[in-house]
Amino acid sequence: MHKKREQLVAQLEVELVKIISETNGISLSDTLELLLQSVKMKENALVEKSLLEFNHLLTGFQIDEVDITTLLTHPVAEALFGFFKSFPIPYNEEHIHLTGSLNAEFIYPRLKKLLEGENKEIYEKKIKDVYGENSIPINSIDDVDNLIRLKDGEQFGKYLEILYLAKLVLIDRKAHEEAAYHMAHELYSKYNVGQIRLKFTLSRSTSIESEKVPGIEDITEEDVVLGLYDGFKSFQKENPFFKFYLSPSFRKESNFFDSVNYKTKQDHFIAQVNSLLKILDKHTFLKDYVSEVDTVGDEKELYRKVHFKEMKSGLRKLQYNGFQIRSHHGETWKTLKKGVQSVDNAMNIWHLDTLEHGLSLGINPNFYYHSLMQRVLEKNQRGEGLKENSQEFNEIQDMEWYDVSIREKVLRGTPLDDEEITSFTKTKFHTAREVEHYQHDVLNRMINKQVSLVALPSSNLKLTGCFPDYKDHPFSWWEKKGVNLGVGTDNYITLSTNFIQEMLILLFSDPINLKITKLLMVSTKENRRPFISHLLWELRKSIISKTIDS
Repeated sequence: MHKKREQLVAQLEVELVKIISETNGISLSDTLELLLQSVKMKENALVEKSLLEFNHLLTGFQIDEVDITTLLTHPVAEALFGFFKSFPIPYNEEHIHLTGSLNAEFIYPRLKKLLEGENKEIYEKKIKDVYGENSIPINSIDDVDNLIRLKDGEQFGKYLEILYLAKLVLIDRKAHEEAAYHMAHELYSKYNVGQIRLKFTLSRSTSIESEKVPGIEDITEEDVVLGLYDGFKSFQKENPFFKFYLSPSFRKESNFFDSVNYKTKQDHFIAQVNSLLKILDKHTFLKDYVSEVDTVGDEKELYRKVHFKEMKSGLRKLQYNGFQIRSHHGETWKTLKKGVQSVDNAMNIWHLDTLEHGLSLGINPNFYYHSLMQRVLEKNQRGEGLKENSQEFNEIQDMEWYDVSIREKVLRGTPLDDEEITSFTKTKFHTAREVEHYQHDVLNRMINKQVSLVALPSSNLKLTGCFPDYKDHPFSWWEKKGVNLGVGTDNYITLSTNFIQEMLILLFSDPINLKITKLLMVSTKENRRPFISHLLWELRKSIISKTIDS
């Protein structure tokens, strides 16, 4: 049975490569339609049946009758995976983090040494504190894999916590070197990724107890940078086409700094900036690889102008030394308006070159607020109040109410009458309209300033819960607006995804309008359309040749 499936996938891949090359990478829906019209398909009942089935599932996905997993595990999806993996030029991974992209095979043997060493009790306690009492003992690769993957229903806070296990083993230069080489090898051999823009923490000093790592005091910022450089360089010597960029990432949270040695976050950030510049002055060969920084972390409470002042002077100093500024913003928010505001302030105060995530600029406010109102009214009619600091609670509090008494009834769970529901609807309507204007204003300024945006569909859906399904991801809308886009996986092991799967998700999300060639151009950063066409025909020749030989 397994052999038959492999043969089916192989046949599908050949036919997909042929039709995609012959039609110059049109949309997936049109590609499938033309393939099904082919006389050759009608002569192969098994292949035709699989294509018809997938086409039906793809339609079902658009109307919420089929989930993404059903699509991704279908033989046609596996064939498309093979097509993307075989594409002649590799992909640009624009957004990937170190700690969430190391698999259990890498982590387990290194963690095992720590758990068998003299500080065993310290490590076991820290692991229990983060992952729970049942996380110990850790006796296998599978045990580690279970801990480092985000489970269904777990959100952003838990996501940040479970990155901890990888941090435990990244405690010296050698570990960082091995991690970089391992990552580069895995991404290229499995997913055809040939350029990596790696996010990593330059300094993990923090006053947050759960984030503290035993033994971290023995590694310097210089060790981290040089270790990662050495690892990627080793892979590059074996694969000269490989490119990499190291993006030191700084946590945005006000309490994430070395409070023992510095009075304020601003003082610590300036010290890190100076340290980074000293490293580059000392090792000038690094300047071609370390020319950008990123800001990361939970941004829900970071949206006002004052929130951006702590890091402003440090980022300005980096810019005057030739650095580009990338930032995680618009990823999570207390309210959608504040999510847009955080992007607005990041652009105006930090002068971003690239926006990572940017989801608050892609959510449809009219859908978002009406859906929220429906959920709130359903609870209200059951007499349920809103949980403090929940998404619904925060949005209701933030709206400008004509009648404040209605807001209080909604918060308490006092059922509204028809007239009050109409008033609530009007408040929701005006809120959505104002946020939509603000959102488009910020997005248009971002386009005018040529600020790039990196899309991360799995991360956006799993960590925010702010849009219903993958098909609602704004990638295709951003593409139509003319946004300069990139694709990334974030922490792909933690999120149980990979670069090609992200490409497939984007393709399945808009099978009618998103062209395969356009997706290839965004993912490879190859803007010469005729050259992409040429590469498709080269792939076609290659796969036909293999078929004849076999």
